[in-house]
Formats: sequence, C-alpha cells, structure tokens
Amino acid sequence: MKIVILSRNSRLYSTKRLVEAGVKRGHEVQVVDPLKCNIEIEKKNPAIYYKDSYLQGVDAVIPRIGASITFYGTAVVRQFEMMRVFTSVESQALIRSRDKLRSLQILSRHGLGLPKTVFTDYSTDVDHIIKSVGGAPLVLKLLEGTQGLGVVLAETHQAAKSIIETFNGLKTRVIAQEFIKEAGGADIRAFVVDNVIVGAMKRQGKEGEFRSNLHRGGTAQIYQLTDEEENTALKAAKVLGLGVAGVDMLQSDRGPLVLEVNSSPGLEGIERATQKDIAKQVIRFLERNV
Repeated sequence: MKIVILSRNSRLYSTKRLVEAGVKRGHEVQVVDPLKCNIEIEKKNPAIYYKDSYLQGVDAVIPRIGASITFYGTAVVRQFEMMRVFTSVESQALIRSRDKLRSLQILSRHGLGLPKTVFTDYSTDVDHIIKSVGGAPLVLKLLEGTQGLGVVLAETHQAAKSIIETFNGLKTRVIAQEFIKEAGGADIRAFVVDNVIVGAMKRQGKEGEFRSNLHRGGTAQIYQLTDEEENTALKAAKVLGLGVAGVDMLQSDRGPLVLEVNSSPGLEGIERATQKDIAKQVIRFLERNV
C-alpha cells in the first residue's frame, strides 16, 4: 500500500512515528508538504502535482494539518478524496473540528457534557458574558488558539472584563468558558482510532498553571477511563466524523466535560505515557479500509 502523510515537517515526532510504523508493516510511505502541492481541477481528472511530478497510485492519506494551514491543507485532503483515496481524517470532519464554535455546537446538540460557553460578536455587555458562565474565575480562549496558546484564566470579574474589552478592541473573537475548579488543572485525553479508544492519559499542569498542555510544561501519565468517560470520548469523535481524534475532557462534579476534539492529535505524549504503539493502530486503520 502507498501511504502519503501530509505534514510540513518530516522531523516531527508524530510524522516520524507514522513513517516508521508504515514501513515496518511493509508499506511505501511518503511525507508530503501540503503547501507545496498544486491542485489541478479538471472534469473527471483531479490531480495533485508535488515538487516535480504527479502524486499517483496513492492508496491512503494521513493528514497532519496544522491549524495555521487549515484552509489549504483541507483543500489538498479534499483533492485526494476526489481522486478516491482513503483518508484517515475526512476533509469535512477536519474543518468541523477546527471551528471551535461549530464543534461545540455539534457536541451540545448530541447531548455531550461541556463547560458552559459564551461567544459573541464583540458584545459591549461584557458583564452579562461573565455572569453567563458563572462569574470569575473564568477561562477566555481565542477562537483560533492551539496547544494552550491564546488561553487565559481571568481570576476576577475586573480582569475578565479588561481582557474581553481588549480583545474586542483588537477585533479578535474570544470564547468565554466556565472554569471547572474541581478539575484541579488536569485534563484527560482519550486517543480514538476507528471508533476504538487505543490509549488514554491524564495531563497535569505544572504548579501555578491551569493549562495542562504538554507544550506548556505539563506532565502526563497513563489513565484508565471510566465507562462514562469512554462513552463520551467515542461519541464526541463519532458525531464530528473523525476516524482519528484526541478527545480532551475535564473531570467535573457533573461528569466528564468535553473541552476539545483534536483532528491532528500528537503521538509523542500519548505513546510515552501509555507505552503503546499508537502509530501502528493508525496504520492498521488504513489497512482495514483500503
């Protein structure tokens, strides 16, 4: 089987691991920078020109599309779909998951637990926004933030008001979200492949840091999901249509609350925490579908 991994950097841990796992299972694997692909559209003859030749004979694609290149990266994935190539994450699911507001609306519609969230188009009634999510402390997130960047904990009403008004003045959209105190600066990531949880870890933020992202200095350890957490993670990935997903959840007094569903979850943290070959599970997912 010929597999293309769409990634801007072949040296990234996740990309390298997927290449290793694919080659180990006897496949031909090529890393392709999506920004260097030319999309050629013609009646019944869609094609992708990469560097100095056409990409032909591809059986499966693994998108590792960074948030900053979502638009063009998704267009490349869509072109592969037009060429009848199987993709581990479909283009529409990728777009759906990257739109934080839309993904939360979909999750809410399907009855999944979420921290109470408010989004407005630069509303001047800032006091009501803060009150709507239970008051201070509260979490403020940039709509396009990733890996914990653009996420702020406002500990007082006045601090929250100042931050929201500043973002409004910069014409930068922000989401206000309820702060779940009982989570204790920790969250859970469940890694889902083909409707099966292949690994889970609990991430703890460093002292004085409410964000648990490993990129922000957090630590991770293997975690055994409860039945409710497992069902929540599987349902979240399914309703967003993701074949591969990292579902981030908070533990709360009212059950697991979904923070985010990541369509390009990193492998380094989950593999090191669980000591499992997650990359192999992704390759096996392709094998079952091609």
